[in-house]
Amino acid sequence: MLRIALKMLFRDRAKYAMLIGGLTFCSLLMGQQTSVFCGLMMWTTALVRNIGAQVWVMDAKAEQANEVVALRQIELDRVRSVPGVAWAVPLYVGIEQARLSDGSFQNIQLIGLDTGTFTGRPMRMTEGRIEDLRLPSAVIVDQVAVAKFHKKGITLKIGSVFEVNDKEARVVGICHVARSFLGQPYVYTTFDRAMEFARPQRKLLTFVLVEPLPGLSPEELSARINKLPGLRAVTLDQLFWETAIWYIKNTGIPISFGTVVILGIIVGIGVSGQTFYLFVHDNLRYLAAFKAMGARMPTLAAMVLLQAFFVGFVGYGLGMGLTAWFGSAVLRAEQPPFFMPWQIPVFVAAVILFICTFSAAIGLIKIARLEPAVVFR
Repeated sequence: MLRIALKMLFRDRAKYAMLIGGLTFCSLLMGQQTSVFCGLMMWTTALVRNIGAQVWVMDAKAEQANEVVALRQIELDRVRSVPGVAWAVPLYVGIEQARLSDGSFQNIQLIGLDTGTFTGRPMRMTEGRIEDLRLPSAVIVDQVAVAKFHKKGITLKIGSVFEVNDKEARVVGICHVARSFLGQPYVYTTFDRAMEFARPQRKLLTFVLVEPLPGLSPEELSARINKLPGLRAVTLDQLFWETAIWYIKNTGIPISFGTVVILGIIVGIGVSGQTFYLFVHDNLRYLAAFKAMGARMPTLAAMVLLQAFFVGFVGYGLGMGLTAWFGSAVLRAEQPPFFMPWQIPVFVAAVILFICTFSAAIGLIKIARLEPAVVFR
């Protein structure tokens, strides 16, 4: 009987193709949009992931990693005095303006690393060495800077020179790091040189990066540092989620992507439900014949469920396959953002399962009310 059910499904090629197409589109829309949303959230936490320190100390009023609230230099010594601190180093993060050789301007995100340890250094250097940052006027640029300068007709390479606030910056290396949410290039230099590049102001320390002593967890050390007035210490994971949740709560990004996902679900339910109902309606005489020959409702229900879940399986596979293909294509260009954790395929599978169950239920209601005598009419 199950083989007959599949033959009935394949025989009506128009409705079969419409069912597969509707579920494929639904899977693609949900998978692609949720993956782009997750990728966008990963962009918002790029600074945290690029630096990678276990404990971050910031101003008590700062709510997320991209909110720069300057600290006094004395705060570094206060943090170092806390029991359990193995070491603590300064970090500068600021938006500055670079003047290119042709006179045009480009906003950059300047990162000032500790001169002695280079804590927070880019993990992947494509050209040059991190140690060359100790050279006069030295900076390291990321792949976004190379691309943006190239669009303006300027080729960035080792030895290239540009200005940051009227001070010379010489490229000694090129790195590859996670892209910033604002799309501004990362430019790395030493903390002392970042103080020279930055606009004059009373407070220039942005974060204090801290490492706990062996045997002390980052959570315990954060609790100790939080006792200092005016400061707030968080672990890497805490800052990651605080930043992502801040953007979810305070921007319209979730509403925009959520609306598209909901529309995809509605389209999937509408197209699949209506098409499957029409498919069952067109095959009522065959189902009535089975009833007249003694087939019970559980057998007919198994046939309908097999048909619904088969098209769901095929549509889900095609949709997620197209999503993966889209992701592999855009990841090479690094935009739009794309990140697909395992929860996304599971979520899409659950929605497709619901749609298939709903569509099958509509058909089963029609079959349950079917009189076997209809076959003789």
